[in-house]
Amino acid sequence: MDSTSVARGPVTQIAWVVEDIAAGEQFLKTTMGAGGWMRMPEVHFGPESCVYRGEPADFTAHISLSYSGDTQLELIQPVRGRSIYTEFLERGGPGLHHICLEPDDFDAALKDAAAQGIPVVQQGDMSGQMRFAYLDGAASGVPFIELAEIGPNMRLFFEQIKKDAQ
Repeated sequence: MDSTSVARGPVTQIAWVVEDIAAGEQFLKTTMGAGGWMRMPEVHFGPESCVYRGEPADFTAHISLSYSGDTQLELIQPVRGRSIYTEFLERGGPGLHHICLEPDDFDAALKDAAAQGIPVVQQGDMSGQMRFAYLDGAASGVPFIELAEIGPNMRLFFEQIKKDAQ
């Protein structure tokens, strides 16, 4: 990578937006051997902690997590409200939505993205245990890139899901 990259590091997650989370889990189990799914129904992203297209967000999604090796697999099924997930489904139906990187310096990566004219479409903070921001690659024909900063309790939660998936 060159020195102008917004974020460096391995891809830590691959995510799909789906219309039926159970069908997505079954397909990835059948094709990739991904088991031990941790399904979290009705995850709420509220206006006090999430922004969508520059405005306070208020939406709910079913989220399911598993692992393939060291890579986290995520399925997202929008349930209520406007988000990049509902926008994605409306634009082209279910499919690969984003890959996630964990930059060494989350705030610096966001500043680098802004300096390079890369819009942040949605971002949030999950109770201080995870911050995330989605960079919009649509103008280049690329799905979203998620930047994430994972706190210690969320990291432990992810490690348990990884163990259960093996």
